[in-house]
Amino acid sequence: MENQRSNSSLKAVVVVLALLLLGSLAYIFKMTTDAKKLETEVTTVKSEKDNLLDSLAIVKNTYEQAIKDKTEVSDELIAEREKVVNLIADLQKSKGDAASLRKYREQYNALQVNMKKLVAENEELKKQNETLTVQRDSTVVALGQSKKYNDTLVVQNENLAKTVEKGSKLVVMNLRTQAIKQRSSGKQIETEKASRADKLKVCFAVAANAIAKSGDKTYYVQIIDSKNNVIGDKKTETFGDMTLTYSFTTVVPYNNQAVDVCEYLDGNGKDFAKGSYFVNIFDKSELVSKTSFTLK
Repeated sequence: MENQRSNSSLKAVVVVLALLLLGSLAYIFKMTTDAKKLETEVTTVKSEKDNLLDSLAIVKNTYEQAIKDKTEVSDELIAEREKVVNLIADLQKSKGDAASLRKYREQYNALQVNMKKLVAENEELKKQNETLTVQRDSTVVALGQSKKYNDTLVVQNENLAKTVEKGSKLVVMNLRTQAIKQRSSGKQIETEKASRADKLKVCFAVAANAIAKSGDKTYYVQIIDSKNNVIGDKKTETFGDMTLTYSFTTVVPYNNQAVDVCEYLDGNGKDFAKGSYFVNIFDKSELVSKTSFTLK
């Protein structure tokens, strides 16, 4: 009987030990499983955090590239980039639990939506600016060509005006001077002797010119004797910086046709001096014709 009771007690102990062993094994299995699960969760969270940081870095770089284009949305791009920079800093400081990662993921998604919108708008503005630049450059080239053409026209017009001005000037030609002895009958006799001459006859012609201005034209006749004295009226006229002393003036009625002019300078009872004489015709300050003669 005692042996039976002893065997029963032993069996009970064995059963209890077996149950304790099974419980220990179950506890150890659970602890191992929980540890592996926790390790997996930590690894997953860390991996997701790293992935999220990499994604945020891409968004940041995208903004920085877009900011370089310097369009009208550059200020908005800079503001959004700063949000990304701040989010990266916060995420790096975080413990990296699943709940906080979900919060950061939501912020990232919102930032990414804004980024796509702003970057698309920036690209459109960039294309518009490039088109405007091309149009502006084309306009500058066209304006340059137009200015060059206008400058050419100005030069041509100036040259034409100079040509017209030059062509419209009257030409004085065939200037000739004679010493005259006038008889009481009125007959004029040409002479080369100073003692016989009582007047000088100055003749010249004004050539025809269709584009010249018609009307009365005043010419100043200057006669200089052998002693370098201006003879005749000896009047003076100022033209700008030039002062002209002249013998007499003659007014020519000009109607664009050729006209001959003859004027006389009287000796006023005085003998003309022997020697060389110089005759000049002036149109205001411009010398338009000259000749010389000698009295013996």
